[in-house]
Order: sequence, then structure tokens, then C-alpha cells
Amino acid sequence: MSIIADDNDFIHPEKKGKNPVIKPESIEYDKNFENCIRPKNFDSYIGQSALKETLKISIAAAKKRELPLDHLLFYGPPGLGKTTLAGVIAEQMGVDIKITSAPALERPRDIIGILMSLKGGEILFIDEIHRLNKVAEEILYPAMEDFFLDMTTGKSQTVKTLRVPLPKFTLIGATTKAGELSGPLRDRFGIIHRLEFYTEDELAQVITRTAGILNIDITEEGAHAIAKRSRGTPRIANRLVKRVSDYALVKHDGKITEDVANKSLDILKIDNFGLDSTDRALLKLIIEKYDGGPVGIETIAAAIGEDVRTIEDVCEPYLLQAGLLQRTPRGRKVSPAAYRHLHYKNLPPEQQGLF
Repeated sequence: MSIIADDNDFIHPEKKGKNPVIKPESIEYDKNFENCIRPKNFDSYIGQSALKETLKISIAAAKKRELPLDHLLFYGPPGLGKTTLAGVIAEQMGVDIKITSAPALERPRDIIGILMSLKGGEILFIDEIHRLNKVAEEILYPAMEDFFLDMTTGKSQTVKTLRVPLPKFTLIGATTKAGELSGPLRDRFGIIHRLEFYTEDELAQVITRTAGILNIDITEEGAHAIAKRSRGTPRIANRLVKRVSDYALVKHDGKITEDVANKSLDILKIDNFGLDSTDRALLKLIIEKYDGGPVGIETIAAAIGEDVRTIEDVCEPYLLQAGLLQRTPRGRKVSPAAYRHLHYKNLPPEQQGLF
């Protein structure tokens, strides 16, 4: 399914020198990093236990009926494994998967071309499906429901409508904003699931697995130290493993212990709650400039120099889930827990009873 990249493909040690020489093709390493560590089956896919059990039953039933799997919709914050899960499903079904994203399907011929290229039983994965334009969405309706493609030929009075049959396929949609999907599109998915944030123990397992694949020496305590600051998100955990590994290699003996992990993450300015500089700047802005809120999202974005979408898609999901930020009809408010975490002693009058 995925191409597994070997470090030796990119780094070639110089025979006469002690240090490896980085070749130009090594720039492909980061592109293939995700593919290197992506699980290929349910046994190696960590977390989302309830979802995995449901999918195993659905896949087994589809195989017994010798039919494609129902269309699936996965939603939830970014980095929780929606794309990875689609690859696992394709592997378990024994079919190929075509991966694209909604912004790439701008013109009708884009979506028509990819639908016409599908083979029986194949999986089409569309990321950020809530960003599909109306024309592409309308084309998908008959394709998903009846496996037909409605096309028109000719001009003015000679226009004819053709129904082109499509092989039966499975569409897997992924979105971070399920509420922005139109009702007709959402209703055409037979299986809809929300991916949850990971627990610390689950993230520690993800980190240990990734470290093993990348030949990084890590202790159990070191894995938990990184997991604690990974915001419940495997993608962040895997990124931090690489950064902590760099620190361990340069400043220590290469082994990631609890102490090494904590020192490295302190340098990266990621605190024990997983908050980075942007998160803390957002919370401090609301506390110091707006008495804890409420304040509008546009005002926050302008004040800290971030895009509104970045705040909504990257910062807010975890801050809300961690109980540090609150959404109200009048805007965002900082919770008492955020005051405690950032070591503020004085609360606004309306929140003092909650402290």
C-alpha cells in the first residue's frame, strides 16, 4: 500500500569520514516520514478502540457479501489518524486506495476524471471533504448512491443527458468540520464516526512504536514524558519524538529518558499541558487585555498575529477539550483552570466563585 522508506536510501556515509553525507535526495525523507510510521493493519493501529471494533465487523460483513464497504465519514481534530485509518481499511479489504483532497477538485473534470479511473471495490479518500465546491458535490450524489455519473453533451437545444455507470467503490471522507458538510452529502455516508483525542497511555504506545521504527532508544518514562505534552494527538507526538531525539543525540548519549525529554521540550517551550508559545499568548491576551473575556475570535487573531483558521483548527480544539478555553455567544473566555495553569492569582469577579 504505502512505500516504506529506508534511512539508507537517503543518507550515505562517506567511507573516509566519520559523519554521514546528506545527499540531495534526502529532502524526500520528510515526505516519506509519515508513510514510514503509518500502521498497515488494525493490530498496529493504536487507539480508537471502539471505532476499530465497529470497522472490523463492517469489513468482515462486506467481505462475506462480496460487496464494497459502505461509504465512510471520519471527523475530528487534525492529526488523529483519519488518513492512516483509510489506508488500514484499504489494506484489510485488499483493495487499492486513491487519495486526494477537496481543494484539489476545483473543476468538474477533476472529480469526473478520478471517478472514471476507479476500479471495482477501490477506495477513494477525500480529505477536508467539507471544502468541496457545490458542483463537485452534486456530481458525487449519484456516484455515491447509484454508482452512476450524470453527464451532459452538446449545446443549447442539442443537449443530452447521459448516465455513465461506475464500478462500485467506497468513498471515505475526512473532515475537521463535520458541521460544514451539507445535509445531502452527510446523509449519503453509511458509516459516520468521530475520532477522539488519545490518552497519555495510548500516545506513549504510539511514541514507543515510532521510536522503534526509527531506531531511537527510548525508555518507558521518556515516552510518557513526551506523551504528556503531545496534546492528545499522534501527529504531534511523532513530531516531538524526532525533536527530542535530536536533542538526545547532540546533548546526551542518544537515549531518550524522562529527564532528557523534559529538558528538550522545555527548550521547545512546550509546557506540561502541551501548550506552546502561541497557545499561551492567546490565553494571556484574553486574561491581561480583556479581563478573561469574552472576546471575538477576529480580535484575538489580529492581536496575536495569527490567522483565524489557524486558531480555530489548531489552537482551539485542544484548549477547549482541556477545559482552558470556553466558547460563549459573545466570544471566547478563559476558564479558571487556565488562570491556575498560567499562575494568575486574581480572577475576574464573575469567576471568583469558581476558583
